[in-house]
Amino acid sequence: MREIPLALTYDDVLLVPRRSSIASRRDVDPTTRLTRRLRLRIPIVSANMDTVTDARLAVALAHEGGIGIIHRFMTIEEEAAEVAHVKRPEDVVREVHTIGPERTISEASTQMARSGVSSLLVIDRDGALVGILTTRDLLFEENLERKVRERMTPRGELVTGPPGTSLEDARRILHEHRLEKLPLVDGEGRLRGLITSRDVLRQARLPRTVRDERGRLLVGAAIGAVGDYVERAVALVEAGADVLVVDIAHGHAEHAIRATREVKQRLPSVELVAGNVATAEGTRDLIEAGADAIKVGVGPGAACSTRVVAGVGVPQLTAVMECVEEADRQGVPVIADGGIRQAGDIAKALAAGAATVMIGSLLAGTEESPGMTVVRNGARYKVYRGSASSAVAIDRMRRERPEEQFDELAAGVVPEGVEFVVPHKGTLGEVVHQLVGGLRSGMSYLNARTLGELRANAGFLRITEAGWRESLPLPGD
Repeated sequence: MREIPLALTYDDVLLVPRRSSIASRRDVDPTTRLTRRLRLRIPIVSANMDTVTDARLAVALAHEGGIGIIHRFMTIEEEAAEVAHVKRPEDVVREVHTIGPERTISEASTQMARSGVSSLLVIDRDGALVGILTTRDLLFEENLERKVRERMTPRGELVTGPPGTSLEDARRILHEHRLEKLPLVDGEGRLRGLITSRDVLRQARLPRTVRDERGRLLVGAAIGAVGDYVERAVALVEAGADVLVVDIAHGHAEHAIRATREVKQRLPSVELVAGNVATAEGTRDLIEAGADAIKVGVGPGAACSTRVVAGVGVPQLTAVMECVEEADRQGVPVIADGGIRQAGDIAKALAAGAATVMIGSLLAGTEESPGMTVVRNGARYKVYRGSASSAVAIDRMRRERPEEQFDELAAGVVPEGVEFVVPHKGTLGEVVHQLVGGLRSGMSYLNARTLGELRANAGFLRITEAGWRESLPLPGD
């Protein structure tokens, strides 16, 4: 009989500490690559599951430096709208409050009060900026029928910036001129937006936020490998998706490889993730088809039952190591998807060579996740279900199959995922802070200031079940 190889998961190993010159975990840098071209400030990707990632959670995770992958279990229009919501400009107010120069002071005062603003940008009929009117201009004004143009600060005395001005450049201009507002004006003098000191201060409170070249939050979106996946991919890119994920349970299948190739041919400039796989062969085939990152994991997820239902899978640490070895040859990052139960698992996955980890259950319990909140015995929980659970499978089938086929096919569904509840964990920011804090600690133990150094310095030890039990905190010990 052929010898059966041993495969390991995260609980089977520990990282070996080494002499370190790092005095504080604040001295390490967890930035990383998501794909060939996209970079993140933290190596955390939220799972494209319907109880994990929608626009709200994707926004919150981008503010923390990671990226959310919008799930695909909705119509094309709905998923594109979720992406567009994340990409909606946060910092440049495009629909600013304006008024015409021939309006009266009385009208301006009423408009300010109704809108709750302290100033109005004055534009002519062509949309050109001609001045600004503030509450200071209205102080002690007795003639309420005077025209706005008589009290406004004229265009020649204003400091403006061009469209596309970054928040950092806006901060410098506002500080230099002691201003609160910076109108954005194009080459023809038309008003195109506004950056305020409040926008700059908000950005300062979120220094880890990841953005595209236009200053919008980063976001990804999932597509399938059958049906309308090309049409969906096009719509998602048009909505602003920074990365697409061809995501099915068995990524090393002909239709998954074909879908990856077709999407890349149709949208050659898009950053494309493909998976899930658990072998070097699967990694190689998806890269050859055009993948810019590989998602690794067959069966390790908390809501996945593939290994017990189908008897198929590879323990996650071994899967990551084997796929990374192949992906490294072609400069393609690996996303370790599933099996992350605690912060230490993130350190192990990245030490094994993954560039990022995809997390589901640990984020499903956050305030921002879309899962339903339930109360049991006075405690709050959120619903969490696997993408291959029966409910998700039937919902997907209802959208993708003709009506006359639905009943017969639905009756034959064999779920490879489960549905359960997870404890409510608070805000996503609080959870991510704990996870990244654990990773930073792990890096400091290995004298690793970067994730590259973490991988280079890592040494694994296999441990016994007793060794794992010894690792766990016990009351009274």
